[in-house]
Amino acid sequence: MKYTILGAGIAGLSTAIALQKIGIQAQVFEAAPEIKPLGAGLLLAANAVKAYQRLEIADKIVARGHLLPTFAILDQAGSTITLADAAAISQRYGLHNFAIHRADLHEALLSELDAQYITTGKRAVQIEQNEADITIQFQDGTSATTDCLIVADGIHSAVRRQLLPDAVPRYAGYTCWRAVIDAGDLEWSAASETWGTNGRFGIVPLSGNRIYWFACINAPANDADMSRYTVADLQRHFGNYHAPIAQILAKTRDEDLVWNDIIDLKPVKNFAFGKIVLIGDAAHATTPNMGQGACQAIEDAVVLADELARNEKPEVAFRAFEQRRLKRTRYIVNNSRTLGWLAQISHPLLATARNTLFRIIPESVNERQMKTLFEVDF
Repeated sequence: MKYTILGAGIAGLSTAIALQKIGIQAQVFEAAPEIKPLGAGLLLAANAVKAYQRLEIADKIVARGHLLPTFAILDQAGSTITLADAAAISQRYGLHNFAIHRADLHEALLSELDAQYITTGKRAVQIEQNEADITIQFQDGTSATTDCLIVADGIHSAVRRQLLPDAVPRYAGYTCWRAVIDAGDLEWSAASETWGTNGRFGIVPLSGNRIYWFACINAPANDADMSRYTVADLQRHFGNYHAPIAQILAKTRDEDLVWNDIIDLKPVKNFAFGKIVLIGDAAHATTPNMGQGACQAIEDAVVLADELARNEKPEVAFRAFEQRRLKRTRYIVNNSRTLGWLAQISHPLLATARNTLFRIIPESVNERQMKTLFEVDF
């Protein structure tokens, strides 16, 4: 039985490794002409680390990252709104609040796979499924056939658009800049996100004395003015925010900036289509507000391999995967979108009310949410 994976991102590579563990050697097609270390930082929560432990590669990945002691949500003056102790969470649910550069994670995953099974420069534009096999048409005019297809080529997947024409990316209402910088003499060990009336500013220390930061501002979609923003513009916009935001921006060059609108997918009703299955952002792209985008893609890899190991027919395995993942990913997408809306409140009175509410949320409520996120059924 021949398996093909579209996309060599976190979802695709994690799935290739998971399938390899159960004796399936999948062919991976990647749209980019070459695989280069791109991207910024990300946080892997306890559920993602558990998934990599299942794949027996967690130690290799953890060695490339940085464990953060706390994660705080702050107001723009620097006062604490909420604080999560990573050590306490780790004791109960496993290693948590682990930061890694996306490129470092990507390299660690690639090192687990044989390069001969990864082909670049192959952007899938259309598929045709019949009883015998599946034909994939690529943008360069070539094609490939396979018995089973795992679609992991991201939120803009052409294959998903073919299978689910109404599932199109939707704008969350705010745009975002990211960068990874050398921290230099700036000492900042904890992860934080600042919620202010001018927008949000996140700080995540990485290994190698680096800092990943992001800034989100409410704006129209594809706004031309936002696309031209420089570091100086961000310095003016966040000028009244607490330290070390000004210092971090001062260490950032314009060429370090990565800009994009924040988008997600409205939850869909199906991931499985015969011998085709959608995973990762192609299936359930979420806003980054809960830090679960990559985590859910990694979970997908483990659950999909689990179902393929227990079901002889791939189409049965794909349907079982769908049933195990639909409810959980829907919960993540919907709650992350709501959290982003709350975090981006710009009216001063509403922002004050929000901060007060978050400060008095009972610990039992936070505990229920953590239990839902981190106690994963693998």
